[in-house]
Amino acid sequence: MLKFINYIKRNKIKSAIVVVLIVAYYFCLPQKLFKDPNATVITSESDELLGALIAEDGQWRFPASDSIPAKFKACILQFEDEYFYTHPGFNPVSIFKALKSNLNSGNVKRGGSTITQQVIRLSRKGQSRTYFEKVKEIILATRLEFRLSKNAILNLYASYAPFGGNVVGIDAASWRYFNRDASNLSWAESATLAVLPNTPSLIYPGKNQQQLLEKRNWLLKKLLKNGIIDELTYELSIVEDLPQKPYPLPQIAPHLLQKIAKKHRGERIKTTVKIGLQEQTNRIVKQHYQRLKQNEIYNISVLVLGVKTREVLTYIGNSPTDKSHQNSVDIIDKPRSTGSILKPFLYASMLDAGDLLPNALVADVPTQFGNYQPENFNKSYDGAVFANEALSRSLNVPAVRMLQEFGLDRFYHYLKQLGLKDLKHDASYYGLSLALGGAESNLWDLCKSYAGMASTLNHFNANSSQYFTNEFCQPIYNSNESIDFGQLRNEKEIFDAASIFLTFESMKQVNRPEGDDSWEFYDSSQEVAWKTGTSFGFRDAWAIGITKDYVVGVWVGNADGEGRPGLVGVQTAAPILFDVFDLLPKSTWFNPPYDEMINVNICKKSGYRASTICDDTEMRFIQASGKKTAPCPYHKIVHLDATEQFQVNSTCESISKINSTPLFVLPPLQAYYFKNKNPFYKSIPPYRSDCAETTEVAMEFIYPNQQSTIFLPKDFDGNTNNLVLKVAHSKPELELYWYVDNQFIGSTKDIHDMAVLPSSGDHTITVMDELGNVLKHNITITE
Repeated sequence: MLKFINYIKRNKIKSAIVVVLIVAYYFCLPQKLFKDPNATVITSESDELLGALIAEDGQWRFPASDSIPAKFKACILQFEDEYFYTHPGFNPVSIFKALKSNLNSGNVKRGGSTITQQVIRLSRKGQSRTYFEKVKEIILATRLEFRLSKNAILNLYASYAPFGGNVVGIDAASWRYFNRDASNLSWAESATLAVLPNTPSLIYPGKNQQQLLEKRNWLLKKLLKNGIIDELTYELSIVEDLPQKPYPLPQIAPHLLQKIAKKHRGERIKTTVKIGLQEQTNRIVKQHYQRLKQNEIYNISVLVLGVKTREVLTYIGNSPTDKSHQNSVDIIDKPRSTGSILKPFLYASMLDAGDLLPNALVADVPTQFGNYQPENFNKSYDGAVFANEALSRSLNVPAVRMLQEFGLDRFYHYLKQLGLKDLKHDASYYGLSLALGGAESNLWDLCKSYAGMASTLNHFNANSSQYFTNEFCQPIYNSNESIDFGQLRNEKEIFDAASIFLTFESMKQVNRPEGDDSWEFYDSSQEVAWKTGTSFGFRDAWAIGITKDYVVGVWVGNADGEGRPGLVGVQTAAPILFDVFDLLPKSTWFNPPYDEMINVNICKKSGYRASTICDDTEMRFIQASGKKTAPCPYHKIVHLDATEQFQVNSTCESISKINSTPLFVLPPLQAYYFKNKNPFYKSIPPYRSDCAETTEVAMEFIYPNQQSTIFLPKDFDGNTNNLVLKVAHSKPELELYWYVDNQFIGSTKDIHDMAVLPSSGDHTITVMDELGNVLKHNITITE
């Protein structure tokens, strides 16, 4: 060491030069050899190609791979650099032979470059092939050998070598020329690709086929000679055909590719998509598209999520339509009118808040709130309907009345907690139409929310009745990511498990659309909680289904918003939904979350907690918060005579003969519609003629509603049609007296319909019964 130090002291200039050269050698190689833009590549969860987006420079250049197939590796080494694993980056023997050949011929005949040198040359694109440049390549090649392993250098060559046209790298070449992954190539196909980088501008599939064939077969012969392949493999390989033209790359999930490219341009992303399910769903969408386009319905999107992992299993942003019908638009994340698809959230919110029991009766009668008058899809009314049935049948009027009773701001708060990002206005902007499609949302957020509900229920039952803090998280499509459900705690995140379970139980009962007796053909072979939706003007059709393991969402419509007759969720989206569910493994049904439920006595007729006078009850499990609901308000004690045909009291019958009977009694307007569909409904009997009446009476307008604006059409003769006024009375046998603007117009008995012909303008309708009870309505007439 002392001699070495003394030598440096004696030869300072030489030592300095050596140090400078060493430093220059160390830093001569750029830290990053290749800065070319890459294609964006997405693969399935099993690493199969789903699609690719060409690089920004117009080249099919896949991101560099960390390994190359064994067959191609053997071929490229035999063809380009047989001594690759033994030389230090350059091969002196090959260089000498090339130099001799070039000097003898007077021009460049051979290169003598190793694979390492070729990597350097590829990274220094555009450099002239001179002897000086060759020296640079040798220096840089030796430096590269110090930096990277032999396999890493070989991978760089395979990833950036040109294969003709705008194809760069083995991965892109194998798909473009053979339509499959490089790992699945035969010996003949691998040999074909191995010879292409040698002269990629002169020989590639579709050009100079004979020369390409000769080179390939020469390489196959060498593989046979060196014992890499056997005689049979050789004989079979040389008769394989050459590719004639490039194949288009797979586009199995093109809209997911677009989505990923926005954040990961030029990267290779392994997704969570199951390629088999994606391809089968693509075929289902194509089949339905061929049918729906006959009705000028051109766009379909489908999203399938795994509940337990929150992974995207299938992503179809649009149907295989054409450019004129916006085939490139990814509708999954686009805001669309929700129709009835939010109704289950309202039902779950009311259950969660303890404002509703699962099958409590709710009113289904003509209703008007200011200028807003909701209607059921079939234009009819049930009078009163169980809440769970109202949800399963997607009745609009009960939903709006429930929303009005629950509170618009309260429901809006639940929706904001779900993270529906397209709710960009305050609650008053949407009004009571919020439950019927007055707001917009997108398939991604809706599927995410229903998946969060299913996951909440699953985790509650699996984790000692506790909740995770991050159930309603964003789904993932990158297989390198995983969901963090947060911490376990006793408090719910949004909905309690019992409210979710009871909501899904109601959604499970959806087995046919209103008025469509053929729905049994759509029934799935497994239990599915599902809901459809149809937006105003028939612009959007929805169907979302939930099981323990999967959420499937479907949207059907036109991307430009054009409505079409027949564009109804249950007719267009639901068949696709169940076709997709038929592809999925069958799921068992959710387990009841008994720790969040209580067993109470329920009135069968009203669905409320049974009062002491309910005559038909049963024990049912309800959500724990439902214990604060009121007891049944519809049962009343009615005093009847021995025949039970008349009401009596102490003024006309001895107390010992009075039969005090509990009766199920609806308000007059509800009863008017209810008894039309429930023939066994019994109205309160009239008082016997010799009794003094003491019972309170009630009456309500059936038509028109309060503050209604009514248009009176004209008939073919030009005469204005009458307005028919209708009233429901708890004692229809009483005589009613009718007034328009305090002018008496007539009386009715038993059937309380009155035809009038008021003039245009504002009017007050007054009805008085013979007991002096008065009912008034204000209306506006237009012609």
